[in-house]
Amino acid sequence: MKYYIYTLGCKVNNYESEYIKSLLDKEGFIFDEEKPDIIIINTCTVTNTSDKKSKKMIKRYRRLFSNAIIVAMGCYVQYVNGNVEDADIIIGNKDKSKIINYIKEYIENKQKIVKIYDMNNVLFEDMEIEKYTSHTRAFVKIEDGCNNFCSYCIIPYVRGRVRSKDFDKIIEEVNYLVDNGHKEIVLTGIHTGQYNSNGKTLYDLLKELVKIKKLERIRISSIEVVEINDNIIDLIKKESKLVSHLHIPLQSGSDKVLKLMNRRYDKKYFKEKIEKIRESRKDISITTDLIVGFNGESEKEFIESYEFCKEIGFSKIHVFPYSKRDGTKACELNGEIDEKTKKIRVNKFLELSNLLENNYKNKFIGKKLKVLIEEITEDNAYGYTSNYIRVKLPNNYIHNKIYSVVINLDNIAVDKKNKKCRIKMKGKSK
Repeated sequence: MKYYIYTLGCKVNNYESEYIKSLLDKEGFIFDEEKPDIIIINTCTVTNTSDKKSKKMIKRYRRLFSNAIIVAMGCYVQYVNGNVEDADIIIGNKDKSKIINYIKEYIENKQKIVKIYDMNNVLFEDMEIEKYTSHTRAFVKIEDGCNNFCSYCIIPYVRGRVRSKDFDKIIEEVNYLVDNGHKEIVLTGIHTGQYNSNGKTLYDLLKELVKIKKLERIRISSIEVVEINDNIIDLIKKESKLVSHLHIPLQSGSDKVLKLMNRRYDKKYFKEKIEKIRESRKDISITTDLIVGFNGESEKEFIESYEFCKEIGFSKIHVFPYSKRDGTKACELNGEIDEKTKKIRVNKFLELSNLLENNYKNKFIGKKLKVLIEEITEDNAYGYTSNYIRVKLPNNYIHNKIYSVVINLDNIAVDKKNKKCRIKMKGKSK
């Protein structure tokens, strides 16, 4: 049978879709976007808009392929408690690894299957990937769930509480990936910094992973500032395999707004931790996420946030206008910001982000950095440095090799447009 996977949302969803793809391929299913017998939509519910997109895509594929088996899974499905009209197989955020069994069961019985569980009482669902079909960089999901309950976020309700992958299984999975040629591993999860497997923390995991000889780079997809302890900072200082890039969500540079968001730090704490990280590795790239136009964010708080981001000097800011998420505490807050004001504030931060990004990259002009080649086109080769600068080179470089390259204005490439809301699985991931 032929299948197609459409993924919305975060890196964890992408990992899970890649895992499902590996299961289907091993079972003899064939990818076919044009005439699929099975369509799997891995959904997102982070905002009300994400819900609408998820619902729209399920309806769209049901309309386009009326005879296909439609599988809807993931966060939106969990949020609506499985109430999805246009799907034949409905799976929340547990039992995704059993998808082959559910497909076979549906083919035999032709009866709708709904698998929704209470996410407050589930174990970590093991998924192991031995090789990514196209990425030089391989993701490894080490954790699921979140205990933070930020006031704007629905994820703890649909993903459940923090639970972690067995320590030894992660080491085994990384060894498989490295043996299959992957040079860089990205550790990912819903709340990666909370990793804990029988007392072994993220620090213990990193300390073990750096021992794997053929593994050249270890990257953490995202980590909260309160979880970067002195042990991790000391390891960053000592171990070159840990890349020179950390993505640390700030969300707001105003103490008042941070409190409204139920974030677990203030500006002083955040700044002191960033300074400590930079003491351990001077030129490390620190990127962040920022929400603007949060309920109760006055012009004063917006300016305070803007000036704080300038002071920190991030190398890139991912800016999001606050989007209402039904079921969260933030919906109950007064002081809603109009869409026009949000747009103005977003644009100001995007301008700042571009300025900071250019300032950061310019520091490396004339310097030699190591580049991992990840993509080769007809004209050029592209890759990333340890500190996540995208580099463009002639196409005579070899895929999946690391080269020392002198950085100049011509070979700094513009980052690709973010396509995180649409991931096509096509024999290889795009």
